[in-house]
Amino acid sequence: MKLHSLRTQTTDPRERGTALGTRFGDQVSRIAELYLEHFATLGIPEDQVRAIATRSIEALRAWAPALAEESDACADASGVERWQVAAVGARTEILAAGPAPGKGECSTAVFAPPGTPPQTMQTWDWHASLVPDALLHELTPRAGRTVKLFTEFGVPGKIGVNSAGLGVHFNILFHATDATYATGTTNTTDATDARHAADATARTTGTDAVPHHPLPAAGVPVHAIARRVLDEADTLDQAVEIASTARVSASTSLTVVTADSRAASLELSPAGLAVVTAGEDGWLLHTNHFLDAGLAAAEAGPSDSLTAERLAHLKAVRASMPGLDPGERAKALCGAAGADAVVCMRPDEAKPAHQQWGTLLTIGLDVNGCALDYLAGAPYEATTRAFARF
Repeated sequence: MKLHSLRTQTTDPRERGTALGTRFGDQVSRIAELYLEHFATLGIPEDQVRAIATRSIEALRAWAPALAEESDACADASGVERWQVAAVGARTEILAAGPAPGKGECSTAVFAPPGTPPQTMQTWDWHASLVPDALLHELTPRAGRTVKLFTEFGVPGKIGVNSAGLGVHFNILFHATDATYATGTTNTTDATDARHAADATARTTGTDAVPHHPLPAAGVPVHAIARRVLDEADTLDQAVEIASTARVSASTSLTVVTADSRAASLELSPAGLAVVTAGEDGWLLHTNHFLDAGLAAAEAGPSDSLTAERLAHLKAVRASMPGLDPGERAKALCGAAGADAVVCMRPDEAKPAHQQWGTLLTIGLDVNGCALDYLAGAPYEATTRAFARF
């Protein structure tokens, strides 16, 4: 994965999107093409992809019109159809309508004890075939506010920090209500609904196709929620308030950490939002299953997921991580297992590309300094390669 950087100073979302599409039109076009091929490989029909993308961008336009404008402008400047860029931005929502995703994804560790600058580290696991290029973007959503983020071309946001001293980590989750319409913001769910149970069974067992709903569910893209939190929130409470207003059709955890040493995972799902706060010791660990008991009752993660093993690993190594610079922290994240640590995903080249998972990025947030410390690779690679700072 090649990382590109862009710094935009305009506060106008259309100008920002135009700048992005003008400079990186080839990358925007290629990533859209790769994702459309990926959806087809998974058996999600193009008409359904387009329907979900269209509905999601309209949901975004109602919830955060500036982000929809930015997406449209990026598409226009790139020479790509708007719905195709919107499909990349809503990739989580589209994938929620497909088969079980496999065992990969992300592991996040946040240490934010009172009176100590927060220290964080996350791995981002994904298919390298879908992300030959990715973006580090410094932007100005409004006068006096700086946001720095890592994301994919066509995706509004993912992992980042802002100049108010707030940062966001991102972990996908899986709930029985995914690919259905959001019903509210409670943090409990009824797992007995037959349609939701059928979806959960299909996703967990990896059957070839999840039943497609006649009208595809398409809520606000979860990646856009991460971006709006970075653009607008100064505090954890404000982040929770922003997230609570979004109607979603896919599940995700946004782990929000602030310079005043507050941290919480905002577990989003169509069944509602749950807020899981850091422990009294300042630690907050998250992988790819729900920590909230109510939402966990309808957990729908794939059967071969290593999310529980990765969480156990984080708990085992966390004591060695505080007080270290990012490179040493990444090595500590691996523990004694080193390159064989469960948090270091390496692709199985015997499998087709869409089933190959790898750790493409290891990243820490400096919320006090509004900076990202990153390595384009797995944490064990910090033994031979230096972290960069953005």
